[in-house]
Amino acid sequence: MLRVATVGTNWITDSFIEAAQQTGKINPVAVYSRTMDSAEHFARKHQIKHCFDDLETMANSDDIDAVYIASPNAFHASQAEIFIRAGKHVMVEKPMASNIQEVEALIELAQTKNVVLFEALKTTYNPNFAVLRNSLSKIGRLRKAHFSFCQYSSRYDKYLNGENPNTFNPEFANGSLMDIGIYPLSVAIALFGEPKSFTAQGALLDSGVDGHGTLVLHYGDFDAVVTHSKVSDSKIPCELQGELGTLVIDTIAECRNIVIHRRDEPDVTLSRFQAKNTMQYEAAEFARLIEGKDYYHSGLDRSRIVHTIITVAREIIGIRYPADC
Repeated sequence: MLRVATVGTNWITDSFIEAAQQTGKINPVAVYSRTMDSAEHFARKHQIKHCFDDLETMANSDDIDAVYIASPNAFHASQAEIFIRAGKHVMVEKPMASNIQEVEALIELAQTKNVVLFEALKTTYNPNFAVLRNSLSKIGRLRKAHFSFCQYSSRYDKYLNGENPNTFNPEFANGSLMDIGIYPLSVAIALFGEPKSFTAQGALLDSGVDGHGTLVLHYGDFDAVVTHSKVSDSKIPCELQGELGTLVIDTIAECRNIVIHRRDEPDVTLSRFQAKNTMQYEAAEFARLIEGKDYYHSGLDRSRIVHTIITVAREIIGIRYPADC
């Protein structure tokens, strides 16, 4: 069993712990929080043995093999570095870091230390993503791709009321592209690879982060359009249009339901069963990579491309984070 520590005590860490236990390969054994009271409260909830309020102490503990990091975006790179330097495997929530420079530095360090660095972008490890990728040939030559993930943030009302929640604060490297757009962008890159070029647009809020935006990835004879928003909801599915048919995907972050529409043929549902908590698939992949000592895996190539695009797109839009200085 892989002994994993967690950094962060929010809902996503709750979900990860549940998912990790479902894999049968991961045992959550330690928790970090900025205060010991918070760490102990979270540990009791999940029956976790070890508590820490100092990251260096946790990273150098002989009681853990790896860490799952789910702190605010701005802290991902610095915290991941602490654990990599201590020889621990690192699974860090998306986005892995604030910019491509931090991503490159983490990848280089992980290679030096012979540890697995893994960006927790769950979509591309879900069973239905494999179904989607394997179904591309069924629609013939691809002509259009539309990916949409627009979800009104539960904290936007607080922002409108004059508060300063982390999710709309550039000090924490947040915003629509980093928090929401990274899902459909990563799916596009996982399916089609690096684009020949791209264009980017975004609407800045007064705080300095983007509330919504659009990326257009140019692949020569087709474009992939990515729309994202934290200030509005979308009810439309995503679709891939080919000359022989169209694949329609519901809820791109989960690839929840996939239907193929072909001319003069009945619609066919291609998707298959996925666990309710889909984080178990990325957790299982993390454990598999560690077991196989696969220190340079395909997920790192995808992370490189995704974060290059996000970093350049932010420059175009005018979004700056502390790590960019």
